[in-house]
Amino acid sequence: MAELGDADKAELQRLVAAQQQKAQFTTQVHHFMELRWDKCVEKPGNRLDSHTENCLSSCVDRFIDTTLTITSHFAQNVQKGGQ
Repeated sequence: MAELGDADKAELQRLVAAQQQKAQFTTQVHHFMELRWDKCVEKPGNRLDSHTENCLSSCVDRFIDTTLTITSHFAQNVQKGGQ
């Protein structure tokens, strides 16, 4: 098996770092969603009351905003790495 050159090693390290960032982001999102669920849903039932519905809707909006911001940041990093 051929050994990796310095450029290949650097690219591999960059890819690993990017995957680690994605994994960390995913972990943080899951933690955030658990916290928000606990805050919004006091007692699960067959229907959501207006407070719970509004709270969850707000959480979803913040989640989408955050996801778009982070996705944009990752895209910028990829473009910088490709140049």
